[in-house]
Amino acid sequence: MPVTPESPVVLQVLPSLVTGGVERGTIEIAQAIAEADGVSLVASAGGPLAASVERVGGRHFTLPLDTKNPIGIWRNAARLEALIKAEHVGLVHARSRAPAWSAWLACQRTGAHFVTTYHGTYAENFPLKRRYNNVMARGEIVIAASRFIADLVQEQHGVPSERLRVIPRGVDKAIFDPAIVVVDRLIRLSRTWRLPDGAPTVVLPGRLTSWKGQSVLLDAIARMERKDVCCVLVGSDQGRSRYSAALMKQAVALGIGERVRLVGHCEDMPAAMLLSDVVVHASTRPEAFGRVVIEAQAMARPVIAADLGGPVETVAHGATGWRVPPGDADALAAALTEALSLSQEDRHALGVRARASVPTVRGMQDATLDVYEAVLSRGNG
Repeated sequence: MPVTPESPVVLQVLPSLVTGGVERGTIEIAQAIAEADGVSLVASAGGPLAASVERVGGRHFTLPLDTKNPIGIWRNAARLEALIKAEHVGLVHARSRAPAWSAWLACQRTGAHFVTTYHGTYAENFPLKRRYNNVMARGEIVIAASRFIADLVQEQHGVPSERLRVIPRGVDKAIFDPAIVVVDRLIRLSRTWRLPDGAPTVVLPGRLTSWKGQSVLLDAIARMERKDVCCVLVGSDQGRSRYSAALMKQAVALGIGERVRLVGHCEDMPAAMLLSDVVVHASTRPEAFGRVVIEAQAMARPVIAADLGGPVETVAHGATGWRVPPGDADALAAALTEALSLSQEDRHALGVRARASVPTVRGMQDATLDVYEAVLSRGNG
């Protein structure tokens, strides 16, 4: 997005700024806009990450955009209309459905350009759900996080290819860099997790919810011939204590309870990845992208991913990791055995290939700014 006498004003809208990939992506783009001498605005219901918007050079506006109530969505359209006019916004980038409906209405009223990012595989199992989801396909350009999502958008909403851009999420290789993780960070985390000395460690990062496949991994660990593998489940249960308890009950029943750790949220994911002998993605439903996969690859870790959704595009089977059928504990056990049997030389070579293959935050930022430039160059919406 080139510097112009009149800096472009871009407003991103999303429900809140608590935690998650959408939220981090919003902040990364807010930073890119500011660095390109644009005016970077974000509107949401707020949260711990709102301060990060300000830190990267943007401005945050607190609006109740987390509501799904039709009346609330209508009222938010008026609030966004007023904000667009007051701040001279030229383009609105919507990242979630309810705020997108408000933003789309506001753009219709003001002439501001409208861009969307289709982040997920939205459910369509209720009447009118596809119509509700359709707002994410109404962008002048629709950004998809993977080819998988782009194909879904075309199939479900008929968006022509000229309005679609595939822009993978990126990893910051300056943060996810094995060369900069000092030993003290590894020792501290290893003690916190109570890792047994010398035992191979398999880590599954992701919030504790059934479709993330934690149960499948436990089954796989139990089926391995090796009986020294430590399994670490990293991620918050977000109050789902019954699910956490069920996982530990399963581990005990399988005879691996002493080798399983539920460690909750981790602030130092680069160190967590580096402590891992293998990082596992075991989701049983397709994910739009799968950011933890590329973070592990950036840390040169062997990765095993479920063969569906976004990871199909980021894990080259046998070259930068392994892909296994989702929900198949036997296949996962076999892949874990193969990964843990790699020689140091082969492990290093795989890590080098994996790190070289990952999409970067910089690439994601530049591609998104190119979308903004293309849309803004069309003149008023």
